[in-house]
Amino acid sequence: MEYQATAKYIRMSPRKVRLVTDAIKRKMLTPEQALAQLAELPKRAARPVMNVLASAIANAKEKQIPLSALRVQSIEIMGGPSMKRWHAVSRGQAHAYKKRMTHIRVTLTDEKSQ
Repeated sequence: MEYQATAKYIRMSPRKVRLVTDAIKRKMLTPEQALAQLAELPKRAARPVMNVLASAIANAKEKQIPLSALRVQSIEIMGGPSMKRWHAVSRGQAHAYKKRMTHIRVTLTDEKSQ
């Protein structure tokens, strides 16, 4: 069975969050190991990923699933909406830029991987 948690509208660029999650996804860690590794990463993006992972673990515990049976199935980083802003420059002109947001979805499973 799958257990998932989602965080939406995180005020951080998806590119920066993907740097953090790629480090975890490549190692095929258990949720406890992933939380421990996220706590040690010196990146600001590790905090929201850690919160979503902890929420997914709590969702699984609510169904009385032992923590040792869980595995991280997927971590999805999706782009959210962008806030359009501008910066005044010389001669009355403006340069536009985007403040990006991120959606994070973590899926845990209790099935054995083949």
